[in-house]
Amino acid sequence: MIILALETSSPVCSVALHRVADGALIGQSELRLDKSHSTHLTVLIEQLLENTGHRLADLSAVAVSDGPGSYTGLRIGGAAAKGLCFALDIPLVAVSTLRALAAQVAAGTAHPKNYWYCPMLDARRTEVYAAIYTHEGQEVLAPTPLLLDADTLAEQLAHRSVLFFGHGAAKFRAVLGEHSNAGFLAGIEPSAISVGQLGVAAFHRQEFQDVAYYEPFYLKEVYTTTPKAK
Repeated sequence: MIILALETSSPVCSVALHRVADGALIGQSELRLDKSHSTHLTVLIEQLLENTGHRLADLSAVAVSDGPGSYTGLRIGGAAAKGLCFALDIPLVAVSTLRALAAQVAAGTAHPKNYWYCPMLDARRTEVYAAIYTHEGQEVLAPTPLLLDADTLAEQLAHRSVLFFGHGAAKFRAVLGEHSNAGFLAGIEPSAISVGQLGVAAFHRQEFQDVAYYEPFYLKEVYTTTPKAK
């Protein structure tokens, strides 16, 4: 029994396969090419299955990065996951993008267990999507859009050391400046590996989505503009 994990919430298009029995990683593949998800996601899935000696028929479930993140990316990942689950008659598991990113960092042996972990994803302008988790994955601050200024998360930083990471963290570092309780990690991107690991756990708990009605967790309405009349 294997689970296919999809991560399309950021410019990184990532897929992974995990064994259901023990959560072990079988293989993963990713492409760091902006706006490539619609044309490359299916190819990555096919190549990963072929390279690991598996077929679509071998899948027991699909785990998808649920958001928040790129509206277009989440929509592409969600549509692909639903299509596979419909066609193969298998369960769909949704995994919080921010929780998966925090779990990815917390798994690093160099990061203290007494820290809080705050993934931040760029939401354009001076805004990010953020949440805070303990080392064990307990939610301290639910996913929320944050307007960044020098007082953002001041209450949390007054009581605990917090690690910030993700492609939105650099914006916060620029407005926060130096803070004794704030640490920043560079180069941390969402990965299908951590989505798959949490997806396996959710599979064992039978936390499945209604495939027909599933929608990604966009967190806020997509921003659109109306073309000017000619």
